[in-house]
Amino acid sequence: MEVSIFENSKDVFLDTVNARDYVQLDRVSTIYQSLKDSVNKPLKMILLFGKPGTGKSMFLTKLYNDLATTKTVHLYQTPILDDSEFFKSLAHDLFNVTYQGELNFTQFMKIIEEHIVDDIPIVLLDEAQLYSNTLMEKIRLLSDTRKVKFVITLHKTEKEDLIAKEHFQTRIWETIELENASNMELKIYIQKKLMKSNCFDTANMFNKSAVNLIYKHTNGNYRDTNKLLYTLF
Repeated sequence: MEVSIFENSKDVFLDTVNARDYVQLDRVSTIYQSLKDSVNKPLKMILLFGKPGTGKSMFLTKLYNDLATTKTVHLYQTPILDDSEFFKSLAHDLFNVTYQGELNFTQFMKIIEEHIVDDIPIVLLDEAQLYSNTLMEKIRLLSDTRKVKFVITLHKTEKEDLIAKEHFQTRIWETIELENASNMELKIYIQKKLMKSNCFDTANMFNKSAVNLIYKHTNGNYRDTNKLLYTLF
């Protein structure tokens, strides 16, 4: 029986991005609501940044699921690094235009000019630090048309902070930073994840001293915590 309990608990901490796994913490929920509110305001671009494992991909996935029934929204979880393929994907997803052959930035701008949309499409770009500087500059210029809204995520490092300042300083409507969990937030995070999967007995195991030990090893990073607990279980 104990083996079964721990097996179920292990699966709770699989390193996957699924909106159903979103855990509601007061501070995190406030930040997420701010993100949703920003999408509804006139904007060119929203930047969501933080260290790896702070929940950026989860935020984008949840945002996509929450907006998909009422808005035109597209999520690119895996960056498309080839410029032509990136613009061809946008042309197809945003304007239902299938383009044969290479599609460059100038040609895509013409497609934008030819299409009038009542509902401005929202493009969610995860892992934007993987895009080239050239493509990031083109994304910035696309945002200036105000015919496409972008929400992008960047890892918080000195390099990516510099990229954000160079490319988007005058164009970002809002910048939202995600951080690691506090000690108390980490305890709530672990217990809520387990209880959502009906692992109540296991959730009760995580008392203050147990969470303190986990926090010491992960510093409150959600991804590192998931990996550690998956390994332990």
